[in-house]
Amino acid sequence: MKNYFRISLYSLAATLLFFLAGCDSGNKVPDVTKIPLKLETARFDTDLFAIDTNNVSSGLKALLKKYPDFLNYFLDTVMAYEIHGNYEDTTGGIREGLRVFLTYKDFVNLEDSIKAHYPDTHDVDEAIASSFKYLKYYFPSAFTPRILYLNMGLSKWPSFPLDTTTICVGLDMFLGDHYPFYTSVGVPDYMAPHMRKSYLPVSVLKTWYALHHPFVQDERTLLDLMLQRGKEQFFLHQLLPTAPDSVLFGFTGLQLGWCEKNESNVYNFFVRNELLYNKESMSRFAFINDGPFAQGMEPPTDTVKYTPGNIGGWLGYRMVCAYMKKYPAVSLEQLVKMRSDPSRFLDSAHYRPR
Repeated sequence: MKNYFRISLYSLAATLLFFLAGCDSGNKVPDVTKIPLKLETARFDTDLFAIDTNNVSSGLKALLKKYPDFLNYFLDTVMAYEIHGNYEDTTGGIREGLRVFLTYKDFVNLEDSIKAHYPDTHDVDEAIASSFKYLKYYFPSAFTPRILYLNMGLSKWPSFPLDTTTICVGLDMFLGDHYPFYTSVGVPDYMAPHMRKSYLPVSVLKTWYALHHPFVQDERTLLDLMLQRGKEQFFLHQLLPTAPDSVLFGFTGLQLGWCEKNESNVYNFFVRNELLYNKESMSRFAFINDGPFAQGMEPPTDTVKYTPGNIGGWLGYRMVCAYMKKYPAVSLEQLVKMRSDPSRFLDSAHYRPR
């Protein structure tokens, strides 16, 4: 694969002016202001660190009353302390696990950093609640999950579902791309845009989407994987209509500008190298997952690369945009549930890369 693309910084900057609003699918942003919704949230992290470490047992018993369906899951599954409901201070999991977490300076400093970045969660709560109103609009029967905010000691779990009613968010993974200890736990530099507060609502919605519309990889062509990612991104764009693409994709501005400038070249790259219908090579996953850059699209000698790893997901989104512009009567719910053949979907979209 030796097809390389080049673009000047001037051209990149110019294209950014036209690329922050996403694709034109023909759909107008609906008015959701009158949709009733009460978002339930809780700061489990501050409640946990408020426990008196000289009497952990009574603190856990009080916490169990507030989080009856979550406390033991957090202690035994998330943190693997193996306490199993035995809250006595002499229990090994409390003595050697939980108490260390609550008193060791690195973890205490981490919680202090969380409190400094999130003295409250009003702004992110508002963004999540707004997105869930759009969720109610597009998916009327959807249940609004509660949000539990956690500190998991830099476990690299940004968000995950407890079940269909609860989504957990690790605030320790949204402390900004300059938080100094992400590197020490192995968070790569290209994930920096995912560590920002602005990405937190995106992470929540991606968790909801994955729970209800799981990503299927086995025996799927690259085109199929691209369209799955594209549908997920279209979903995110509809539920967070004012968020810029740099946030929704977790790309840098330069990466977005590069994609826009080279859309037809990117599509031709996949066609020319016979990648769209490839379902055997493991390398196809590199084009639809986050990574430092896209394989084979820039000279290996270039020290600065503009291609995002998930460039296939971005192109899949463009294909889905073309389809929805062609068929505006298709609802978002119908789109994400659609199980049409990927090649037929692409043909029906009349996708013409720019």
